[in-house]
Amino acid sequence: MKKILQFGFIFALILVLAACGQGQGGDNEGAGNENGEEVQELTVGATLVPHAEILEFVKPMLEEEGIALDIVEFTDYTTPNQTLDAGEIDANFFQHIPYLKAENEAAGYNLVDVVGVHIEPMGAYSAHYDSIEELPQGATILHPMAVSEEGRFLALLESEGLITLEEGVGFNGTVDDIVDNPKELEFTGVEAATLPALYQDGDLAIINTNYALEAGLSPAEDALILESPDDNPFVNVVATIEGQEDDPRIQALVEAITSEEVRQFIEENYEGNVIPAF
Repeated sequence: MKKILQFGFIFALILVLAACGQGQGGDNEGAGNENGEEVQELTVGATLVPHAEILEFVKPMLEEEGIALDIVEFTDYTTPNQTLDAGEIDANFFQHIPYLKAENEAAGYNLVDVVGVHIEPMGAYSAHYDSIEELPQGATILHPMAVSEEGRFLALLESEGLITLEEGVGFNGTVDDIVDNPKELEFTGVEAATLPALYQDGDLAIINTNYALEAGLSPAEDALILESPDDNPFVNVVATIEGQEDDPRIQALVEAITSEEVRQFIEENYEGNVIPAF
């Protein structure tokens, strides 16, 4: 009986010690690398192209700083900010500044951009016509239905003379600001992620560059109209929760993702479809 009790006590002690070992460390601490050095974890949400690809390139750079980068991939524009606001990820990388501001206002988020990384010029594509001049009267224009993209795609159409907007509205225009529509274009908003699959259903489709690249479209080669990167406010940024901007892990990401190595990676891999903004 004495031996049984001793065995039970030792077994219980082992369990307690194991539990204590598992509970050591904060939320951002890892188990340490092969050299026994402490590793900090950083979780960043991103859409696939080019954002997650850029983060994959950055990952070894952060490893040298003792940071293990965990990339969580998203396929839409809504979930990354919801997940960040809920504290399930540390930062995200998928959106431009006007979209971030619109999301904060609409959803009550307190998210901030910490660094601008690149510009993705928006393009207009057609599966039926080889030039804008061929667009018929009453042509259907498919476009992202996000509020922050409305003024952007309208400015793109105006740049080609397809419509005229109220003077001075710039990138903040809405369809109500159209003062001249000679071709009587009809506008249909759809979820941005579905545009590559649906663009054959319209005469012209305005597609965000990340989704165009995922679908095998080259904005520089395939777009009938392509947004100019000059004085472009739609810079894609790394965002985090307000108050976390100075987190050393976030600052390490900022330094890595705006390095000369990343600039070269973007220029060599995206051939003008994605343009560094730093």
